[in-house]
Amino acid sequence: MSSAVLLRNAHVLTMDDAGTELPRADIRIEAGRITALGPDLPVEGAELHEAAGCVVTPGLVNTHHHLYQTLTRAVPAAQDAALFGWLQTLYPIWARFTPGDMALSAQVGLAELALSGCTMSSDHLYLYPNGARLDDTIHAAAELGLRFHPTRGAMSIGESDGGLPPDSLVEDEAAILDDCIRVVDRFHDPAPDAMVRVGLAPCSPFSVSRELMRDAALLARDKGVMLHTHLAENDEDIAYSLEKFGCRPGQYAEDLGWTGDDVWHAHCVKLDGAEIDLFARTRTGVAHCPCSNCRLASGIAPVRAMRDAGVPVGLGVDGSASNDAGNLMAEARQTMLLQRVASGPGAMSAREALRIATRGGAEVLGRGDVLGQIAPGFLADLAVWDVTGAASAGSWDPAALVLAGPSQVRDLFVAGRRIVAEGQVATLDLPALLGRQRARAISLANGE
Repeated sequence: MSSAVLLRNAHVLTMDDAGTELPRADIRIEAGRITALGPDLPVEGAELHEAAGCVVTPGLVNTHHHLYQTLTRAVPAAQDAALFGWLQTLYPIWARFTPGDMALSAQVGLAELALSGCTMSSDHLYLYPNGARLDDTIHAAAELGLRFHPTRGAMSIGESDGGLPPDSLVEDEAAILDDCIRVVDRFHDPAPDAMVRVGLAPCSPFSVSRELMRDAALLARDKGVMLHTHLAENDEDIAYSLEKFGCRPGQYAEDLGWTGDDVWHAHCVKLDGAEIDLFARTRTGVAHCPCSNCRLASGIAPVRAMRDAGVPVGLGVDGSASNDAGNLMAEARQTMLLQRVASGPGAMSAREALRIATRGGAEVLGRGDVLGQIAPGFLADLAVWDVTGAASAGSWDPAALVLAGPSQVRDLFVAGRRIVAEGQVATLDLPALLGRQRARAISLANGE
């Protein structure tokens, strides 16, 4: 099989600075990169994929997830709880997870993302029961073939010390830092075309100490990796910060070295104007998770204000226990709708929402120089959307995918390799994985 690929006769949304759209264009891929873009490119030496009737976008980028949670969707006791009560319900269940559970959940969650057009995903794994390690999810992603940005999360303050998680799920802080060094040294690839980059991600201000937050920031900068955590997710979060630290979350982050273009925070629903200005000035990124924010009644994040101020914003599906889905195109639509609810019908267009889901996410994860655009020299991470079906029928604008378009891709390419083919995951036996997932979810529900 040729290493070159040609996508022919597509409607291409480039996501370049000019917002260029090509109503009929070909995309040539060689050695994992886009080498040419335009009409009537030569087919010679390339594997041909006809894309007439399709829109091609850069691959969507997921900037926040907890992949292990795909085993705990729609848990009855947690369905109607706010964040803190939701966590306290689920912690004892997660404490029973095994390394195999972590790998299984990661593969199913990443496959779900791939079907929704996602070519690169981060993951925030902050609990390691029963011998689980970050390695479990990294190997799972490699088998599927998605670009992956796992983060070594951690919790160190349990209930007995005034924290939220049970003591059984917290770790010693020296051991946390040692394992952070291990996973970065073993897995992090700084190359521009890296398939795996590792970040450091203490879970949240209410589950780790100030010392660990500061030490993690120092270590990340010594190692040249990015930092990630939850911040300002809801009113409880703000109240906790004011009570425990005497300041708002933005000030807490700044004091401990958690601002800068190598940092991105999840949620940020309750950032105020001064915090938005701080993030814009320091180029601190935000992972916006609209469906989870609605599910937990956390609120509507001020994305319009963030974007206008210059804050880098990407999208995240968040964990599948708080969403309870993992469809990144659904997040793009929800982003657009919520900003319109909050700020009026002109607050966000379909194309801007899609731009946040693609180029925005790539920039937040530090990959904007090679991902998030369709242009020669960029990595060939591409989503092919068939707009001839019922979801787009009658649409006057086939490129307005967020308004009227499919929520699953026809084809997905990562570094030029087809991961989804004709709507089916091509690299894994997904039906077999789903059978194992269903069986394990039942056993967890039965207390096993």
